[in-house]
Amino acid sequence: MKKSWALIDVASWGIGVALLVLILIGSISANSVSEEADVKGMSQLLNRPCDEIYVVGEGETLHTISDKCGDPFILERNPHINDPDDVFPGLVIKIIFSPARKL
Repeated sequence: MKKSWALIDVASWGIGVALLVLILIGSISANSVSEEADVKGMSQLLNRPCDEIYVVGEGETLHTISDKCGDPFILERNPHINDPDDVFPGLVIKIIFSPARKL
């Protein structure tokens, strides 16, 4: 009878250790996936040519800003701009970088 209890005790400890190892392995792989996503997100932020909030400078037009910042939809995203030709230095606009898609 004591041998069977000892066997059950050893088996339960073995199962417990195996579960602990599986939990640790799952935790490590989940962390590495989230770190890869963080690195990818940071590289996209670093590669943006303009900040999301952009202040128009002297001599700039919506077209030159669009080319510089990679946002072809500046007018659509900034409803406070009524006339695309009425852009002046100091005007604050929203920019959303759209990387060129490869075909």
